[in-house]
Amino acid sequence: MGNNLSKRDIAGILNIDTKTLYNWKKNKPELYRIVMLGFKFDELLKQAENNLDELQKIAKENQNFRLK
Repeated sequence: MGNNLSKRDIAGILNIDTKTLYNWKKNKPELYRIVMLGFKFDELLKQAENNLDELQKIAKENQNFRLK
């Protein structure tokens, strides 16, 4: 899913064994997909927050800029 987290990291966050995560992938693909989408959503949300911070910084630095 393009996460920066390893499967071991994800299992640790969920407080499960990595084997459980792999079993979900094999035997409960919908559950696995939902879990992974949750992590992807969290990653995208953090990225959006960082983008907002950067845009606010740029806006503040250029608030007095005027074209003549």
